[in-house]
Amino acid sequence: MNDATTHSGIQARFRLDYADFSLDVDLQLPGRGVTALFGHSGSGKTTLLRCVAGLERSGLGQLTVNGERWQNNAQNLFVPPHRRSIGYVFQEANLFTHLSVRRNLEFGMRRVAAAERRVVLDHAVELLGIDHLLERMPDRLSGGERQRVGIARALLTSPRLLLMDEPLAALDLKRKSEILPYLERLHDELDIPVLYVSHSPDEVARLADHVVLLEQGRAIAQGELRETLARLDLPTAFSDDAGVVIEGEIAGHDTRYHLTQLSFPGGEVLVSQRPEALGQRLRFRVHARDVSLALQRAEGSSITNLLPARVEAMVAADTPAHVLVRLDAGGTPLLARITRRSADQLAITPGQALWAQIKTVALLG
Repeated sequence: MNDATTHSGIQARFRLDYADFSLDVDLQLPGRGVTALFGHSGSGKTTLLRCVAGLERSGLGQLTVNGERWQNNAQNLFVPPHRRSIGYVFQEANLFTHLSVRRNLEFGMRRVAAAERRVVLDHAVELLGIDHLLERMPDRLSGGERQRVGIARALLTSPRLLLMDEPLAALDLKRKSEILPYLERLHDELDIPVLYVSHSPDEVARLADHVVLLEQGRAIAQGELRETLARLDLPTAFSDDAGVVIEGEIAGHDTRYHLTQLSFPGGEVLVSQRPEALGQRLRFRVHARDVSLALQRAEGSSITNLLPARVEAMVAADTPAHVLVRLDAGGTPLLARITRRSADQLAITPGQALWAQIKTVALLG
């Protein structure tokens, strides 16, 4: 079926033209972890996912997934969707309403010969926390429960690639909060690469390792999450949501003040007390709007998260009153959104040493 190669990772090259839209991408993606396809509505995220699944056949197309060639138009190779080893999770779970949860899951398993199954029923059930739902019918499930069952069913096809098309878009905030920890478990415990479509910066920040930024059918950036979010030359950097994602380790708990200390390359921050044990790794997000700058370490201030940093670059922001400053805090990139007046008063220049004052740290999870 496939012309195997020795290359790992996902190589995807597609050109697809419609009357009012064209997709033209050339991607080199990691063969493990979560890659987020991020962009505004109409940017081409779902179209790209459908090309990967084989549901759209592009005029120019090449696709290799961890050594398996699924498409190469130059060689007249096109593996049909039902023969691609993919799991596909849509916005709606699309469960069979006449089958119980257990039988929905068993339907997914039947797509794979017993000898080739890499995900077993008990493992999928445990990962998604749905053991107590197995004998229920879909109409007795909440939206979040249905989606967890749908994800489990996709996993039970033992896919080499999991495609997720805005799986939380149809859920309210409470249901999203319910399902996100299970998606994190998939990230941590399964060695299946995931392409995750989203227009939610918080979902991307919490789940992704790698990000592709799409705009009008073009990939205007792709790369490791931390570095890509910190770039100043991308539209995401100029929005009010601009910021960076940092992964830290719990270094201590202050029971007197109900705070937890997180350490990371570049320093430490204090956050509201967390239940996790010492050494546990957590992601957190620092928005550019929540970072102020000072030439000396502030004394007598209510801001306790202070990091020594060096200015790397400065550009105009999306309003004439503001600029964005990229900082290097001991190897960790930060962004600060400050007024042009403040930048002039502080005489901000590349290479300058100063202090970053972080007003708010947003924990992810």
